[in-house]
Amino acid sequence: MTDFPVTIFHNPDCGTSRNVLRAILDQGYAPKVLLYLESGWTASQLTDLIARMGVPARAVLREKGTPAETLGLLDPAVSDETLISAMVEHPILVNRPIVETPLGVVIGRPSERVFEVLDRRPDRFVKEDGEVVVL
Repeated sequence: MTDFPVTIFHNPDCGTSRNVLRAILDQGYAPKVLLYLESGWTASQLTDLIARMGVPARAVLREKGTPAETLGLLDPAVSDETLISAMVEHPILVNRPIVETPLGVVIGRPSERVFEVLDRRPDRFVKEDGEVVVL
């Protein structure tokens, strides 16, 4: 195993999150796996991760299978602060997985984005559904 630090904010019920975790493990990393639906988020933690991704909070808002619409969060006028507060209250609103390393922070969608923040990458990897992704 490598000592290159990798943290994955993981949802084991999500196929994409499982694919990203498998890709990390297959490259020999020993990631810190945080089950964010159980541990939750803090506003400062989310604000920091989003800033390091260089995106607005809306870019990490998950709409599918969440209360985003019911909570009125789909309106483009909703501020980043309001979105982050809602994500803290309802962790399912955060798109996943988020991967953090010394090279940066990304949302692993599609799964192969994880290799943007790892210090090594394979020529290809295979998703759990058998799809082969050539890098």
